[in-house]
Amino acid sequence: MADHRYRVIKRLEAGGMAEVYLGEATGVEGFKKRVAIKRVLPHLAQNENFIHMFLDEARLSARLNHANIVSVFDISAREDTYFLIMEFVEGANLKKIQDSLNRRSLRFPLPEAIYVCAEACRGLSYAHELHDENGRPLGIVHRDISPPNIMLTRRGEVKVADFGLAKAGTQLSQTDPGVVKGKFSYLSPEAAFGKEVDARADLFSLGIVLWEMLAGRRLFLGETDYATVKLVQQANIPRLSPLNNEVDEAFDEILLKSLTREPEARYQSAQEFGDALTGYLFARQLKVTNYDIANLVKSAMSEEALPNKNEASLIDRLIQEELDESVGLGGAAKKARAAAPVQPAPPVFEGELEDPASWFSEEVETHRIPSPRPPEPRKPNVPNAGWHETGVDRVASLAEDDEDDTNNMALPSSSTPVTVESSAPHAPPLAGGLSPTPSTGAPGDAVAKRPASAGKYVLMAMAVLVVLAVAIALLGRSF
Repeated sequence: MADHRYRVIKRLEAGGMAEVYLGEATGVEGFKKRVAIKRVLPHLAQNENFIHMFLDEARLSARLNHANIVSVFDISAREDTYFLIMEFVEGANLKKIQDSLNRRSLRFPLPEAIYVCAEACRGLSYAHELHDENGRPLGIVHRDISPPNIMLTRRGEVKVADFGLAKAGTQLSQTDPGVVKGKFSYLSPEAAFGKEVDARADLFSLGIVLWEMLAGRRLFLGETDYATVKLVQQANIPRLSPLNNEVDEAFDEILLKSLTREPEARYQSAQEFGDALTGYLFARQLKVTNYDIANLVKSAMSEEALPNKNEASLIDRLIQEELDESVGLGGAAKKARAAAPVQPAPPVFEGELEDPASWFSEEVETHRIPSPRPPEPRKPNVPNAGWHETGVDRVASLAEDDEDDTNNMALPSSSTPVTVESSAPHAPPLAGGLSPTPSTGAPGDAVAKRPASAGKYVLMAMAVLVVLAVAIALLGRSF
Protein backbone atom coordinates (compact mmCIF):
# COMPACT_ATOMS: atom_id res chain seq x y z
CA MET A 1 0.00 0.00 0.00
CA ALA A 2 1.02 3.61 -0.38
CA ASP A 3 1.76 4.20 3.31
CA HIS A 4 3.57 0.86 3.73
CA ARG A 5 1.58 0.02 6.85
CA TYR A 6 0.58 -3.34 5.39
CA ARG A 7 2.79 -6.11 4.12
CA VAL A 8 1.48 -8.91 1.88
CA ILE A 9 2.52 -12.42 2.94
CA LYS A 10 0.70 -14.79 0.56
CA ARG A 11 -2.41 -15.15 -1.59
CA LEU A 12 -5.40 -16.90 -0.01
CA GLU A 13 -8.39 -16.74 -2.37
CA ALA A 14 -9.49 -15.29 -5.71
CA GLY A 15 -12.95 -14.47 -7.06
CA GLY A 16 -14.67 -12.69 -9.94
CA MET A 17 -14.33 -9.21 -8.45
CA ALA A 18 -11.49 -9.40 -5.93
CA GLU A 19 -8.68 -11.50 -4.53
CA VAL A 20 -7.70 -11.94 -0.88
CA TYR A 21 -4.19 -12.01 0.57
CA LEU A 22 -2.84 -12.77 4.01
CA GLY A 23 -1.10 -9.63 5.20
CA GLU A 24 0.46 -8.03 8.22
CA ALA A 25 -0.25 -4.62 9.69
CA THR A 26 2.77 -2.97 11.30
CA GLY A 27 3.00 -0.08 13.72
CA VAL A 28 5.33 1.61 16.18
CA GLU A 29 7.50 -0.28 18.63
CA GLY A 30 7.23 -3.56 16.71
CA PHE A 31 3.41 -3.71 16.70
CA LYS A 32 2.18 -6.40 14.29
CA LYS A 33 -1.25 -7.87 13.51
CA ARG A 34 -2.29 -10.34 10.86
CA VAL A 35 -5.00 -9.09 8.53
CA ALA A 36 -6.79 -10.10 5.34
CA ILE A 37 -6.22 -7.75 2.40
CA LYS A 38 -8.91 -7.81 -0.27
CA ARG A 39 -7.83 -6.22 -3.54
CA VAL A 40 -10.25 -5.12 -6.23
CA LEU A 41 -9.22 -6.64 -9.56
CA PRO A 42 -7.49 -4.09 -11.82
CA HIS A 43 -10.02 -4.28 -14.66
CA LEU A 44 -12.84 -3.39 -12.25
CA ALA A 45 -10.81 -0.55 -10.76
CA GLN A 46 -11.28 1.28 -14.06
CA ASN A 47 -15.08 1.23 -13.61
CA GLU A 48 -15.88 4.48 -11.78
CA ASN A 49 -19.43 3.47 -10.90
CA PHE A 50 -18.24 0.23 -9.32
CA ILE A 51 -15.51 1.99 -7.34
CA HIS A 52 -18.01 4.52 -5.96
CA MET A 53 -20.32 1.73 -4.84
CA PHE A 54 -17.40 -0.23 -3.42
CA LEU A 55 -16.19 2.70 -1.35
CA ASP A 56 -19.69 3.47 -0.08
CA GLU A 57 -20.34 -0.10 0.99
CA ALA A 58 -16.81 -0.50 2.40
CA ARG A 59 -17.38 2.47 4.67
CA LEU A 60 -20.71 0.98 5.69
CA SER A 61 -19.09 -2.37 6.50
CA ALA A 62 -16.51 -0.62 8.67
CA ARG A 63 -19.38 0.29 11.01
CA LEU A 64 -20.19 -3.37 11.70
CA ASN A 65 -18.69 -4.68 14.93
CA HIS A 66 -20.06 -8.09 15.94
CA ALA A 67 -18.61 -11.49 16.87
CA ASN A 68 -20.48 -13.16 13.98
CA ILE A 69 -19.34 -10.67 11.32
CA VAL A 70 -15.90 -10.34 9.74
CA SER A 71 -14.68 -6.88 10.75
CA VAL A 72 -13.37 -4.28 8.30
CA PHE A 73 -10.54 -2.10 9.63
CA ASP A 74 -9.39 0.19 6.87
CA ILE A 75 -9.43 1.15 3.19
CA SER A 76 -6.25 1.77 1.24
CA ALA A 77 -5.44 2.56 -2.37
CA ARG A 78 -2.72 2.45 -4.96
CA GLU A 79 -2.54 3.94 -8.41
CA ASP A 80 -4.38 1.09 -10.12
CA THR A 81 -6.70 -0.43 -7.51
CA TYR A 82 -8.22 -0.34 -4.00
CA PHE A 83 -7.68 -2.48 -0.93
CA LEU A 84 -9.98 -3.46 1.91
CA ILE A 85 -8.19 -4.31 5.19
CA MET A 86 -10.24 -6.88 7.10
CA GLU A 87 -10.08 -9.28 10.01
CA PHE A 88 -8.07 -12.43 9.21
CA VAL A 89 -10.18 -15.53 9.88
CA GLU A 90 -8.06 -18.63 10.49
CA GLY A 91 -10.25 -21.43 9.25
CA ALA A 92 -12.31 -22.28 6.16
CA ASN A 93 -15.48 -21.11 4.50
CA LEU A 94 -18.62 -23.22 4.47
CA LYS A 95 -18.14 -24.22 0.84
CA LYS A 96 -14.83 -25.92 1.62
CA ILE A 97 -16.38 -27.78 4.54
CA GLN A 98 -19.23 -29.02 2.34
CA ASP A 99 -16.82 -30.06 -0.43
CA SER A 100 -14.72 -32.00 2.09
CA LEU A 101 -17.79 -33.88 3.34
CA ASN A 102 -18.99 -34.60 -0.21
CA ARG A 103 -15.62 -36.12 -1.16
CA ARG A 104 -16.03 -38.54 1.74
CA SER A 105 -19.70 -39.23 0.82
CA LEU A 106 -20.89 -37.60 4.04
CA ARG A 107 -23.61 -35.06 4.81
CA PHE A 108 -23.44 -32.16 7.20
CA PRO A 109 -24.74 -33.42 10.57
CA LEU A 110 -28.15 -31.94 11.37
CA PRO A 111 -27.29 -30.37 14.77
CA GLU A 112 -24.10 -28.76 13.43
CA ALA A 113 -25.91 -27.43 10.34
CA ILE A 114 -28.64 -25.84 12.49
CA TYR A 115 -26.02 -24.35 14.83
CA VAL A 116 -24.06 -22.76 11.96
CA CYS A 117 -27.17 -21.10 10.49
CA ALA A 118 -28.40 -19.95 13.90
CA GLU A 119 -25.03 -18.24 14.50
CA ALA A 120 -25.23 -16.66 11.04
CA CYS A 121 -28.68 -15.33 11.98
CA ARG A 122 -27.11 -13.55 14.96
CA GLY A 123 -24.70 -11.69 12.68
CA LEU A 124 -27.42 -10.86 10.17
CA SER A 125 -29.78 -9.66 12.88
CA TYR A 126 -27.14 -7.22 14.13
CA ALA A 127 -26.52 -5.85 10.63
CA HIS A 128 -30.20 -5.62 9.69
CA GLU A 129 -31.06 -3.65 12.82
CA LEU A 130 -28.03 -1.30 12.88
CA HIS A 131 -28.70 2.44 13.17
CA ASP A 132 -26.54 5.42 12.38
CA GLU A 133 -25.45 8.12 14.82
CA ASN A 134 -28.82 9.85 14.50
CA GLY A 135 -30.80 6.69 15.29
CA ARG A 136 -31.97 6.14 11.72
CA PRO A 137 -31.97 2.51 10.44
CA LEU A 138 -29.19 1.92 7.96
CA GLY A 139 -31.24 -0.66 6.07
CA ILE A 140 -28.26 -2.97 5.47
CA VAL A 141 -28.98 -6.01 3.30
CA HIS A 142 -26.19 -8.46 2.61
CA ARG A 143 -27.57 -9.64 -0.74
CA ASP A 144 -24.87 -12.27 -1.18
CA ILE A 145 -25.43 -14.90 1.53
CA SER A 146 -23.80 -18.07 0.14
CA PRO A 147 -21.44 -20.81 1.38
CA PRO A 148 -18.23 -18.95 0.39
CA ASN A 149 -19.32 -15.95 2.51
CA ILE A 150 -19.91 -17.89 5.75
CA MET A 151 -16.60 -18.41 7.53
CA LEU A 152 -15.89 -21.07 10.17
CA THR A 153 -12.81 -20.64 12.36
CA ARG A 154 -10.59 -23.27 13.90
CA ARG A 155 -12.25 -22.53 17.25
CA GLY A 156 -15.72 -23.15 15.85
CA GLU A 157 -16.79 -19.53 15.48
CA VAL A 158 -19.22 -18.60 12.67
CA LYS A 159 -18.73 -15.29 10.84
CA VAL A 160 -20.61 -13.70 7.95
CA ALA A 161 -18.27 -12.01 5.44
CA ASP A 162 -18.37 -9.61 2.49
CA PHE A 163 -21.16 -7.22 3.41
CA GLY A 164 -19.88 -4.18 1.56
CA LEU A 165 -18.37 -5.77 -1.53
CA ALA A 166 -21.29 -8.17 -1.97
CA LYS A 167 -23.80 -5.34 -2.14
CA ALA A 168 -21.62 -3.49 -4.63
CA GLY A 169 -21.24 -6.70 -6.60
CA THR A 170 -25.03 -7.15 -6.85
CA GLN A 171 -25.48 -3.62 -8.14
CA LEU A 172 -22.79 -4.20 -10.74
CA SER A 173 -24.60 -7.36 -11.90
CA GLN A 174 -27.40 -5.21 -13.33
CA THR A 175 -25.00 -3.92 -15.98
CA ASP A 176 -22.46 -6.74 -16.15
CA PRO A 177 -24.00 -10.05 -15.05
CA GLY A 178 -20.91 -12.04 -15.97
CA VAL A 179 -19.02 -10.63 -12.98
CA VAL A 180 -21.38 -12.27 -10.47
CA LYS A 181 -21.82 -15.53 -12.36
CA GLY A 182 -22.51 -18.44 -10.04
CA LYS A 183 -24.30 -16.42 -7.33
CA PHE A 184 -27.71 -16.53 -9.00
CA SER A 185 -28.33 -19.83 -7.18
CA TYR A 186 -28.68 -17.94 -3.89
CA LEU A 187 -30.93 -15.07 -4.97
CA SER A 188 -34.36 -14.58 -3.42
CA PRO A 189 -37.40 -14.72 -5.75
CA GLU A 190 -38.03 -10.97 -5.39
CA ALA A 191 -34.40 -10.25 -6.33
CA ALA A 192 -34.72 -12.61 -9.31
CA PHE A 193 -37.75 -10.59 -10.45
CA GLY A 194 -35.82 -7.34 -10.07
CA LYS A 195 -37.95 -6.04 -7.20
CA GLU A 196 -36.82 -4.08 -4.17
CA VAL A 197 -35.32 -6.31 -1.51
CA ASP A 198 -35.01 -6.07 2.27
CA ALA A 199 -33.64 -8.18 5.13
CA ARG A 200 -36.06 -11.03 4.34
CA ALA A 201 -34.13 -11.70 1.11
CA ASP A 202 -31.09 -12.65 3.21
CA LEU A 203 -33.25 -15.13 5.16
CA PHE A 204 -34.33 -16.83 1.94
CA SER A 205 -30.67 -17.11 0.87
CA LEU A 206 -29.71 -18.55 4.26
CA GLY A 207 -32.55 -21.08 3.93
CA ILE A 208 -31.04 -22.20 0.60
CA VAL A 209 -27.65 -22.69 2.32
CA LEU A 210 -29.22 -24.78 5.11
CA TRP A 211 -31.22 -26.90 2.65
CA GLU A 212 -28.10 -27.68 0.61
CA MET A 213 -26.05 -28.54 3.73
CA LEU A 214 -28.57 -31.25 4.67
CA ALA A 215 -29.47 -32.45 1.16
CA GLY A 216 -25.89 -32.69 -0.10
CA ARG A 217 -26.77 -31.11 -3.45
CA ARG A 218 -27.69 -27.77 -4.99
CA LEU A 219 -31.25 -26.46 -4.72
CA PHE A 220 -31.35 -24.05 -7.69
CA LEU A 221 -28.93 -24.89 -10.49
CA GLY A 222 -29.90 -24.70 -14.16
CA GLU A 223 -27.87 -25.32 -17.29
CA THR A 224 -27.50 -21.56 -17.76
CA ASP A 225 -27.72 -18.50 -15.54
CA TYR A 226 -31.08 -17.67 -17.07
CA ALA A 227 -32.38 -21.17 -16.29
CA THR A 228 -31.13 -20.83 -12.72
CA VAL A 229 -32.91 -17.50 -12.28
CA LYS A 230 -36.16 -19.04 -13.59
CA LEU A 231 -35.85 -21.84 -10.99
CA VAL A 232 -35.42 -19.24 -8.24
CA GLN A 233 -38.48 -17.34 -9.44
CA GLN A 234 -40.62 -20.47 -9.31
CA ALA A 235 -39.27 -21.38 -5.82
CA ASN A 236 -40.41 -25.00 -5.87
CA ILE A 237 -38.76 -26.40 -2.73
CA PRO A 238 -38.62 -30.21 -2.22
CA ARG A 239 -39.13 -31.40 1.33
CA LEU A 240 -35.95 -32.58 3.04
CA SER A 241 -37.35 -35.47 5.09
CA PRO A 242 -37.41 -37.91 2.11
CA LEU A 243 -33.80 -36.94 1.28
CA ASN A 244 -32.29 -37.05 4.78
CA ASN A 245 -33.42 -39.47 7.48
CA GLU A 246 -32.22 -37.08 10.21
CA VAL A 247 -34.85 -34.52 9.19
CA ASP A 248 -38.36 -34.85 10.63
CA GLU A 249 -41.59 -33.09 9.74
CA ALA A 250 -41.12 -30.39 12.38
CA PHE A 251 -37.80 -29.27 10.95
CA ASP A 252 -39.18 -29.46 7.42
CA GLU A 253 -41.80 -26.88 8.41
CA ILE A 254 -39.16 -24.55 9.91
CA LEU A 255 -37.00 -24.71 6.79
CA LEU A 256 -39.86 -24.40 4.30
CA LYS A 257 -41.09 -21.25 6.05
CA SER A 258 -37.72 -19.57 5.41
CA LEU A 259 -37.96 -20.60 1.75
CA THR A 260 -41.47 -19.33 1.08
CA ARG A 261 -41.83 -17.57 -2.25
CA GLU A 262 -43.66 -14.56 -0.81
CA PRO A 263 -41.60 -12.47 1.65
CA GLU A 264 -44.67 -11.83 3.82
CA ALA A 265 -45.00 -15.54 4.58
CA ARG A 266 -41.39 -15.98 5.66
CA TYR A 267 -39.76 -15.22 8.97
CA GLN A 268 -39.84 -11.46 9.25
CA SER A 269 -36.43 -11.09 10.86
CA ALA A 270 -33.17 -12.96 11.32
CA GLN A 271 -33.82 -13.06 15.05
CA GLU A 272 -37.11 -14.89 14.48
CA PHE A 273 -35.48 -17.41 12.15
CA GLY A 274 -32.59 -17.96 14.59
CA ASP A 275 -34.98 -18.48 17.51
CA ALA A 276 -36.86 -21.14 15.53
CA LEU A 277 -33.61 -22.99 14.81
CA THR A 278 -32.27 -22.94 18.37
CA GLY A 279 -35.75 -23.79 19.72
CA TYR A 280 -35.73 -26.96 17.60
CA LEU A 281 -32.34 -27.98 19.08
CA PHE A 282 -33.55 -27.41 22.64
CA ALA A 283 -36.83 -29.23 22.06
CA ARG A 284 -35.01 -32.29 20.68
CA GLN A 285 -32.27 -32.05 23.35
CA LEU A 286 -29.60 -31.91 20.64
CA LYS A 287 -26.39 -30.67 22.21
CA VAL A 288 -23.98 -28.90 19.86
CA THR A 289 -21.29 -26.33 20.63
CA ASN A 290 -18.49 -24.49 18.86
CA TYR A 291 -16.21 -27.46 19.68
CA ASP A 292 -18.23 -29.65 17.32
CA ILE A 293 -17.86 -27.05 14.57
CA ALA A 294 -14.13 -26.81 15.29
CA ASN A 295 -13.76 -30.55 14.69
CA LEU A 296 -15.40 -30.23 11.26
CA VAL A 297 -13.10 -27.35 10.35
CA LYS A 298 -9.94 -29.16 11.48
CA SER A 299 -10.93 -32.29 9.56
CA ALA A 300 -11.50 -30.32 6.35
CA MET A 301 -8.29 -28.32 6.72
CA SER A 302 -6.18 -31.41 7.41
CA GLU A 303 -7.57 -33.06 4.26
CA GLU A 304 -6.82 -29.93 2.24
CA ALA A 305 -3.22 -29.91 3.52
CA LEU A 306 -2.52 -33.41 2.12
CA PRO A 307 -0.38 -33.41 -1.03
CA ASN A 308 -2.05 -34.32 -4.29
CA LYS A 309 -0.12 -37.22 -5.84
CA ASN A 310 -1.44 -36.50 -9.32
CA GLU A 311 -0.33 -32.87 -9.10
CA ALA A 312 3.07 -33.95 -7.80
CA SER A 313 3.56 -36.36 -10.70
CA LEU A 314 2.43 -33.68 -13.17
CA ILE A 315 4.99 -31.25 -11.78
CA ASP A 316 7.73 -33.88 -11.96
CA ARG A 317 6.80 -34.61 -15.58
CA LEU A 318 6.85 -30.93 -16.52
CA ILE A 319 10.25 -30.48 -14.90
CA GLN A 320 11.60 -33.49 -16.78
CA GLU A 321 10.25 -32.14 -20.08
CA GLU A 322 11.95 -28.80 -19.45
CA LEU A 323 15.22 -30.60 -18.75
CA ASP A 324 14.85 -32.55 -22.00
CA GLU A 325 14.30 -29.33 -23.92
CA SER A 326 17.32 -27.68 -22.32
CA VAL A 327 19.66 -30.48 -23.46
CA GLY A 328 18.13 -30.73 -26.94
CA LEU A 329 16.13 -33.94 -26.54
CA GLY A 330 12.71 -32.35 -27.06
CA GLY A 331 9.89 -34.46 -28.46
CA ALA A 332 12.07 -37.52 -29.11
CA ALA A 333 12.64 -37.93 -25.39
CA LYS A 334 8.92 -37.56 -24.64
CA LYS A 335 8.02 -40.26 -27.20
CA ALA A 336 10.74 -42.54 -25.88
CA ARG A 337 9.52 -42.18 -22.30
CA ALA A 338 5.91 -42.80 -23.37
CA ALA A 339 6.77 -45.91 -25.44
CA ALA A 340 9.29 -47.48 -23.10
CA PRO A 341 7.71 -49.97 -20.69
CA VAL A 342 8.56 -49.79 -17.06
CA GLN A 343 11.39 -52.25 -16.44
CA PRO A 344 11.16 -54.14 -13.16
CA ALA A 345 14.23 -54.47 -10.99
CA PRO A 346 16.32 -57.57 -11.96
CA PRO A 347 16.12 -60.46 -9.50
CA VAL A 348 19.12 -61.15 -7.31
CA PHE A 349 20.61 -64.63 -7.76
CA GLU A 350 22.86 -66.38 -5.30
CA GLY A 351 25.71 -66.59 -7.77
CA GLU A 352 25.82 -62.81 -8.14
CA LEU A 353 26.48 -62.28 -4.46
CA GLU A 354 30.05 -61.86 -3.33
CA ASP A 355 31.35 -64.35 -0.75
CA PRO A 356 32.82 -62.39 2.18
CA ALA A 357 35.27 -65.24 2.81
CA SER A 358 37.07 -64.35 -0.43
CA TRP A 359 38.04 -60.98 1.04
CA PHE A 360 40.70 -62.81 3.13
CA SER A 361 41.90 -65.42 0.57
CA GLU A 362 45.45 -64.04 0.54
CA GLU A 363 45.99 -64.48 4.26
CA VAL A 364 48.00 -67.40 5.65
CA GLU A 365 45.83 -70.40 6.49
CA THR A 366 47.10 -72.44 9.39
CA HIS A 367 44.24 -74.75 10.36
CA ARG A 368 42.46 -75.97 7.23
CA ILE A 369 43.32 -79.42 5.86
CA PRO A 370 42.16 -80.15 2.32
CA SER A 371 39.81 -83.03 1.87
CA PRO A 372 41.38 -86.27 0.45
CA ARG A 373 41.55 -86.46 -3.33
CA PRO A 374 41.38 -89.65 -5.38
CA PRO A 375 44.81 -90.99 -6.50
CA GLU A 376 45.98 -89.63 -9.84
CA PRO A 377 46.76 -92.06 -12.70
CA ARG A 378 50.33 -93.27 -12.91
CA LYS A 379 52.69 -91.55 -15.33
CA PRO A 380 55.91 -93.61 -15.69
CA ASN A 381 59.28 -91.94 -16.21
CA VAL A 382 57.92 -88.52 -15.23
CA PRO A 383 59.31 -86.94 -12.05
CA ASN A 384 56.62 -86.25 -9.49
CA ALA A 385 55.93 -82.64 -8.72
CA GLY A 386 56.81 -81.58 -5.22
CA TRP A 387 59.99 -81.79 -3.24
CA HIS A 388 62.93 -83.71 -4.80
CA GLU A 389 66.71 -84.04 -4.43
CA THR A 390 68.82 -82.16 -6.92
CA GLY A 391 70.91 -84.34 -9.32
CA VAL A 392 69.11 -87.64 -8.85
CA ASP A 393 65.74 -86.98 -10.50
CA ARG A 394 65.73 -90.17 -12.55
CA VAL A 395 66.74 -92.49 -9.72
CA ALA A 396 64.23 -90.92 -7.27
CA SER A 397 61.37 -91.25 -9.75
CA LEU A 398 62.10 -94.93 -10.32
CA ALA A 399 62.24 -95.57 -6.61
CA GLU A 400 58.93 -93.81 -6.01
CA ASP A 401 57.28 -95.76 -8.87
CA ASP A 402 58.24 -99.00 -7.18
CA GLU A 403 56.92 -97.80 -3.88
CA ASP A 404 53.57 -96.74 -5.44
CA ASP A 405 52.99 -100.42 -6.37
CA THR A 406 52.65 -101.32 -2.70
CA ASN A 407 51.39 -98.03 -1.25
CA ASN A 408 49.24 -95.40 -2.98
CA MET A 409 50.64 -92.81 -0.62
CA ALA A 410 47.18 -91.66 0.58
CA LEU A 411 47.01 -88.85 3.04
CA PRO A 412 47.41 -90.07 6.64
CA SER A 413 44.45 -90.47 8.91
CA SER A 414 43.48 -87.87 11.45
CA SER A 415 45.45 -89.81 14.13
CA THR A 416 48.76 -89.35 12.24
CA PRO A 417 50.70 -86.17 13.07
CA VAL A 418 50.60 -83.79 10.10
CA THR A 419 52.43 -80.53 9.46
CA VAL A 420 50.47 -77.99 7.42
CA GLU A 421 52.34 -75.17 5.71
CA SER A 422 51.18 -72.23 3.63
CA SER A 423 51.67 -72.20 -0.12
CA ALA A 424 53.68 -68.98 -0.07
CA PRO A 425 54.92 -68.05 -3.54
CA HIS A 426 58.55 -67.50 -2.42
CA ALA A 427 59.67 -70.20 0.01
CA PRO A 428 63.24 -70.01 1.35
CA PRO A 429 65.84 -72.65 0.25
CA LEU A 430 66.09 -75.70 2.46
CA ALA A 431 69.17 -77.32 3.94
CA GLY A 432 70.70 -80.50 2.48
CA GLY A 433 70.53 -79.42 -1.17
CA LEU A 434 66.72 -79.50 -1.33
CA SER A 435 64.97 -76.85 -3.36
CA PRO A 436 61.19 -76.28 -3.53
CA THR A 437 59.17 -76.48 -6.71
CA PRO A 438 55.81 -74.82 -7.15
CA SER A 439 52.81 -76.86 -6.12
CA THR A 440 50.30 -77.88 -8.74
CA GLY A 441 47.39 -77.28 -6.38
CA ALA A 442 45.12 -74.31 -6.49
CA PRO A 443 46.38 -71.11 -4.91
CA GLY A 444 45.60 -70.95 -1.27
CA ASP A 445 45.47 -74.73 -0.69
CA ALA A 446 47.77 -76.03 1.97
CA VAL A 447 50.29 -78.73 1.02
CA ALA A 448 50.72 -81.65 3.42
CA LYS A 449 54.18 -83.38 3.58
CA ARG A 450 54.02 -87.17 3.51
CA PRO A 451 56.07 -89.02 6.15
CA ALA A 452 59.34 -90.56 5.01
CA SER A 453 59.28 -94.34 4.34
CA ALA A 454 62.19 -96.72 5.24
CA GLY A 455 61.80 -98.71 2.01
CA LYS A 456 62.23 -95.57 -0.03
CA TYR A 457 65.63 -94.81 1.45
CA VAL A 458 66.77 -98.47 1.11
CA LEU A 459 66.04 -98.45 -2.61
CA MET A 460 67.79 -95.14 -3.01
CA ALA A 461 70.86 -96.47 -1.22
CA MET A 462 70.94 -99.60 -3.41
CA ALA A 463 70.79 -97.43 -6.53
CA VAL A 464 73.74 -95.39 -5.28
CA LEU A 465 75.75 -98.56 -4.64
CA VAL A 466 75.02 -99.83 -8.15
CA VAL A 467 76.23 -96.56 -9.63
CA LEU A 468 79.40 -96.73 -7.52
CA ALA A 469 80.03 -100.33 -8.57
CA VAL A 470 79.66 -99.47 -12.22
CA ALA A 471 82.02 -96.55 -11.80
CA ILE A 472 84.67 -98.68 -10.05
CA ALA A 473 84.45 -101.32 -12.76
CA LEU A 474 85.02 -98.75 -15.47
CA LEU A 475 87.97 -97.29 -13.62
CA GLY A 476 89.54 -100.78 -13.23
CA ARG A 477 89.35 -101.46 -16.95
CA SER A 478 91.01 -98.18 -17.74
CA PHE A 479 94.12 -99.26 -15.78
